[in-house]
Amino acid sequence: MTAPTPRRAVLVAALAVATAATVSGGGSAAALPSSPRGPGRTVDNRFWHSHEHWRAGTHRGTTPAAGARPGLEIATAAGRKEYADPHTGRKSTWEYATWTSPVHRSTVPATEAIASWNARTPAGTWIQVELRGTYTDGTATPWYVMGRWASGDRDIRRTSVDGQTDGRSTVWTDTLAVDAPAAGLRIADWQLRLTLHRKPGADHGPTVWLAGAMASAVPDRFTVPAAAPSGTAHELAVPRYSQETHAGQYPEYDNGGEAWCSPTSSQMTIEFWGGRASAADLAWVNPEYADPQVCHAARSTYDAAYKGCGNWPFNAAYAATYRGLAGVVTRLGSLTDLETLVRAGIPAITSQSFLPGELTGAGYGTAGHLMTVIGFTAAGDVVANDPNSPDNASVRRVYQRREWENVWLRTKRHNAAGKVVSGTGGVCYLYVPAAASPAQVEALRTVGVL
Repeated sequence: MTAPTPRRAVLVAALAVATAATVSGGGSAAALPSSPRGPGRTVDNRFWHSHEHWRAGTHRGTTPAAGARPGLEIATAAGRKEYADPHTGRKSTWEYATWTSPVHRSTVPATEAIASWNARTPAGTWIQVELRGTYTDGTATPWYVMGRWASGDRDIRRTSVDGQTDGRSTVWTDTLAVDAPAAGLRIADWQLRLTLHRKPGADHGPTVWLAGAMASAVPDRFTVPAAAPSGTAHELAVPRYSQETHAGQYPEYDNGGEAWCSPTSSQMTIEFWGGRASAADLAWVNPEYADPQVCHAARSTYDAAYKGCGNWPFNAAYAATYRGLAGVVTRLGSLTDLETLVRAGIPAITSQSFLPGELTGAGYGTAGHLMTVIGFTAAGDVVANDPNSPDNASVRRVYQRREWENVWLRTKRHNAAGKVVSGTGGVCYLYVPAAASPAQVEALRTVGVL
């Protein structure tokens, strides 16, 4: 299972003192949709991914790139700057170009926002993703860094940025949260700024295929309304990997496999869609270790500031490094949403927290854990690949519908000491083909991701 992490623990503490909701999510791919505008919606998603999208906004040295998967690239460097990597001490000079998105007015006055991006970053390149919001009182946040990212770790260390706040909102690793939502302040609109970097004089740079964010305002609740089951069994053949197989391996990445629920779940889902790590990718892994691709996933999602592999957008960005895949972070509103996705052939990686005994059959408690929902029984119980299992054969679990629904969707809970702390409120990662099928697109629209 996943132990409490420094960043999430701080966010939990901050949200526990507020009496209003906080939430996060987001999603879209080359075929991912924007959320419907309807009563009761608590999440708004906006993503740029088409050639027309990349033509919009403000370009300083960037240009839209056409092709089967349109993107954003460097045309001419806008300047040079030095970056001192806080995790290695190395100073390097980089050429850069920037793209600033149009302002997106959220359909949900939001208490939280989470960015997602999909990009290719060959050796000698990296990207920075920033978000700036406008509060409902008309004032603006600073440009907050939501991630400095590369698929590899030889040029820079992939990292979130600690300590960002204006006294009214704060970035907690991957989540921008209003500090005192009970006072009524919300984020009314926002925009992204992407900075693409390459080594001086290089004739190539990174390509960004998708970028955007989820904004949300989920109400405080210890329990959630029950969603009626469809009455039909559905189950997807998702590969099964145990994080416990890797206990003690590569402790430099979040203390080893014991904490690798997020990358293990990501790897299961990536391979469901046909993604395979190459022999070159796995060459660094000890050949005596089983399932070396899980070790590779941990290294490829590791956040050097967070000191863990559970950074939500970093996992989605890792999934999109596999050919033809898109990945986003979002929040869903019900088990009906999950059933809709599974019936369309889309598994979902979900984040939940619970005490021992709150989820029958789990055999553990957790302050934060990722598992992959792969199906539902005819009675509506949840079929999940739970990486907190002793071996691959025991990863498939069936959890009672009502228990699972509550530990996933609630925003408030009591911890073992009886203290009120936060829940994730329906957070999940969705990985789908960038060229999704019509049925998959329709399912994503139905649940409000597109």
